[in-house]
Order: sequence, then C-alpha cells, then structure tokens
Amino acid sequence: MATATVLLYSDDPQVRHRMRLAAGTRPAPDLQIEFVEAGTYDECVRILDEYEVDLVVLDGEAAPAGGIGIARQLKDEIPDAPPTCVVLARAADRWLAAYARVDATLTHPLDPMTTGQTIAGLLRKRIGLAA
Repeated sequence: MATATVLLYSDDPQVRHRMRLAAGTRPAPDLQIEFVEAGTYDECVRILDEYEVDLVVLDGEAAPAGGIGIARQLKDEIPDAPPTCVVLARAADRWLAAYARVDATLTHPLDPMTTGQTIAGLLRKRIGLAA
C-alpha cells in the first residue's frame, strides 16, 4: 500500500476538518494518506518547501490568500508541482479554477464518495499506481 502526503490549506480550521473527514485516511484500498495542514499562506509555502507533498487540497474561499491563487502560483513557480484540488463554494467558479490550471475541483458541502475518488485519482497519477 502506498502512503501519500496531502496538504490541506484553509484559514478556517473547521473547513480543514471537513476536508480531512471527506477524504479519509484510506480513500482507496491501495492508498493511505498522511495529512499536513496549513492555516495561512506562509504556512502553506513553508510546508511545500520542507516536505515532499503529493497533493495539495486548497480552500477556494480562504482569505486573504485564496486557494485558486495559490494553485496558480504553485503551477507557475514549482517545476513538477504536486497536483492541486480546490474546494469551491460555487460550481460556477470552475472556469476560474481551470484558468489557474487546477487539476480538480470539489464543491462545498464535500461528498465523501466524490472527494475520496477525486483524491485517489490524483494521487495514483502522482505516485504512479494503476487504478
């Protein structure tokens, strides 16, 4: 079984908690997740610099630094950046996430089945597991 590191970013601890619960520590039988959390932009950047992160799940509604902006910055500044998934309040904002080159989007409220499948798919691509 592969173990992956997933960074959860939101300025709201409740949102991070909901992200963690929806993803679960075993989104698929062949995957186990270790979570790292960031509550500020600076923490997010520090974690990305210090850890080997396999997936970044970002709160699109975080303030003052939103998840879409951070996702765009990651894609612009980090060669071989980890995949990004942004949690949006409105499905209508998917166009903005696409512009930021986000790999996947989810919407609030998070559905555990959809969240697990999305995260497992992104992680399998990143760490090279067959579906």
